[in-house]
Amino acid sequence: MPNKTNDPKRSSWIGYNRDTHFPIQNIPFGVFLTRDNVITIGTRIGDYAIDLGALQEMGYFDNVPLTDDMFMQDTLNDFISDGKKTWRLVRNRIGDIFDKENSELRDNKSDRDRIIFPMDEVEMQLPVLIGDYTDFYSSKEHATNVGTMFRDPDNALLPNWLHMPVAYHGRSSSIIPSNISIHRPQGQTMPAGAEQPVFGPSKLVDFELEMAFITTDANNLGHPVPVNEAEDYIFGMVILNDWSARDIQKWEYVPLGPFLAKNFASSISPWIVTLDALEPFRTSGPKREKPVLDYLDSKKDSSFDINLEVDITPQQGTPTTVCKSNFKHLYWNISQQLAHHTVNGCPVNSGDLMGSGTISGPTKDSYGSMLELSWRGEKPIQLNDGTERKFIQDYDTVTMRGYCHKGDLRIGFGEVSNTLLPIYEPKKK
Repeated sequence: MPNKTNDPKRSSWIGYNRDTHFPIQNIPFGVFLTRDNVITIGTRIGDYAIDLGALQEMGYFDNVPLTDDMFMQDTLNDFISDGKKTWRLVRNRIGDIFDKENSELRDNKSDRDRIIFPMDEVEMQLPVLIGDYTDFYSSKEHATNVGTMFRDPDNALLPNWLHMPVAYHGRSSSIIPSNISIHRPQGQTMPAGAEQPVFGPSKLVDFELEMAFITTDANNLGHPVPVNEAEDYIFGMVILNDWSARDIQKWEYVPLGPFLAKNFASSISPWIVTLDALEPFRTSGPKREKPVLDYLDSKKDSSFDINLEVDITPQQGTPTTVCKSNFKHLYWNISQQLAHHTVNGCPVNSGDLMGSGTISGPTKDSYGSMLELSWRGEKPIQLNDGTERKFIQDYDTVTMRGYCHKGDLRIGFGEVSNTLLPIYEPKKK
């Protein structure tokens, strides 16, 4: 099934400015609450959300083989399970409906009023029911920086790192969408010079600039996914902020890795951008430093040129951009990650989330966490209001954005933005 949506000359009868993340070539998928208090599956063009449930109910998808309630649900899981052929048919049809020259919906005001909503009239939801969450560790620059800080700088990378995509299993219950505030976590830490651990609020809350891909049903128990078929099982991508508590992490992570320092919150951007939309921005990743085993030998470029940036906004201040990085810096690509995840026969299901790991680039301003940007707090970052940050303070808002850009075509993810609140204090009875 050909992908007809990427023509950069195509335009829509829904107007938008040239800098939008959501031109007609994007056609992402998400879930939102409408002004009528109805949750529906939708897409977005410019600053308008489009109710795909209403489109289907009114017959606009009659020539696309879909179950009767495909878009009248509160998650995308069933749609994702239908596979790439269905995704492409639907995106092609949406592109046709909203093409500038198509009058089918354009000239039908009563239908438009039921289908199209300004973005400020909808409330974005978590787009999928996430069954499992895995977080990789695939940026060589990030792994080297962390290894340099906490181990031997001459042996910053552990022996396995250049041979396989390292990862851990996270907690899906604490994954949240944009605009949900989180509380500063509490836990055990071991202060410098202390002989016993103490309990209390984390003093070193951090962001981690990541992206994540969302899978469809990929394999049965015991059946690996071949690396050169992996993209057939990847629906699309989101921006991921994998919040971290560095002081809790330092004390707990030996010998089994991240636990409470990571599972208090991870936030994702609400619109899933498909690999079809990202196709024009495909690029090669970093050069292999060691030969890979056959099951990881990806035959095509499976990275994408996605510009990423992070802002910190104090409660009473203005945003300061503290990081500018790019997804293409990742040493291990998404096909290798999925192939490695399943090579032992681990089954992957519709709606599973696979985080990239912190995306750090080669320059200091491209480091994807405060741990690196402030170098363990030794070099504080100055914000626009004159204050400094070693890590994230209460009432700071962290905002991440991502977009691809080539010529006149821009495809973006929007943003994921969350505010850190003080520790949760139960109300006294």
